[in-house]
Amino acid sequence: MKFKYVCNDCGKEFVTDEVMYTCPECSKKNNDKEFRYGNLNVEIDENELKALQKKEHVTYEDFFVYPLKNKDAYPVGGTPIARPLALSKKNGIKNLFFKLDSQLPSGSFKDRASQFVVAQAFAQGENKIALASTGNAGAAMSCAGAAYGLEIVLFVPATAPINKLMQSVLYGATVVPVKGTYDDAFALSIEYTKHFGGINRNTAYNPMTIEGKKSVSIELFEQLGRKVPDVFYVPVGDGCIISGVAKGFYDLKKAGLIDKLPHLVAAQSEESAAIANAFNTGKFLNIEKATTRADSISVESPAAGRTAVRRLKESDGWATVVKDSDILKAQRTLASEAGVFVEPAAATAYAALEKDSAMLVEKFGKDVSVGVLLTGTAFKDMAVFEGKASIPEAIENSVDAVIKRFSK
Repeated sequence: MKFKYVCNDCGKEFVTDEVMYTCPECSKKNNDKEFRYGNLNVEIDENELKALQKKEHVTYEDFFVYPLKNKDAYPVGGTPIARPLALSKKNGIKNLFFKLDSQLPSGSFKDRASQFVVAQAFAQGENKIALASTGNAGAAMSCAGAAYGLEIVLFVPATAPINKLMQSVLYGATVVPVKGTYDDAFALSIEYTKHFGGINRNTAYNPMTIEGKKSVSIELFEQLGRKVPDVFYVPVGDGCIISGVAKGFYDLKKAGLIDKLPHLVAAQSEESAAIANAFNTGKFLNIEKATTRADSISVESPAAGRTAVRRLKESDGWATVVKDSDILKAQRTLASEAGVFVEPAAATAYAALEKDSAMLVEKFGKDVSVGVLLTGTAFKDMAVFEGKASIPEAIENSVDAVIKRFSK
């Protein structure tokens, strides 16, 4: 598909087949206090998008600017929709569903972006990809690298969950722990690419990460019978996931396949609420320190913050901020009342839905269709349950012990 890069800030357009990361002029304004400037959006030729109206069914590949090769080597997509009976009743929302992207190959939503960055690398004749991650993006890219025989160089904060780091090590990536924050690892990975080449997969820095993440929205459109939900909740840290989700719905609308965008909701922890703050105040300021237990969305300087706020406004959406205690409670609720086992970052989206449930029914009616994007499996961060859940003591191997155990 024909496409061009468009700067999110100044609107300047760039038509090139070369890899571009940021707007050369706007990125000069970057500093330590504000959200990054100069993110590029990928705009697909409108005529090519409108031609998709002729297809009886579309797939997300129809909306990709690079072809996918050997897709079965790294089968991304096709994640199920769950309709939680008990939680639907509990929240008074009849048409509530979960999109279970925790069931992707590496266990998180980040497989979607990694799949497409592989397509970009093949198109550019590159076999090395570098990035920074708190865990999920690195695990996803490492998984893709193993599937396709690519070299992956991963910079991570040394404090990232061991389960996620071990995933990347086992996939064969070169893992470089950094004594610093995610933002520090991000900066070092960019310097690595400048010195040693390859594709940089960093979220939002590489516009193709958002293009990969939009696949979930195209997939949902078909799964819901060529419709989209009224409201869609997304866990938000750096803003790249919600920007990708929004881009998918935007492309569907541009193609003439839907009439209006869903209301997008940015779900954030109050311990890492930079994007919610910006949306509510109009001031794009980094926060001093992110301390949320939901490590995948613990971000001080959101890489796609300006794009995320713009997309929220375009969808007539909003930001909902929740406490860490409510996130951990939501994680347990999803497991015990819906059979869905997700990490804290994913549970943030459901915690926000619970907080908003009465408002949603009041504003949109009891038949409102509400989706929640659940992005990562809890197996990636089992340490969160330490001291909060335990295995019962063993009983003796006897009938008397069973009777004693269950007798009141």
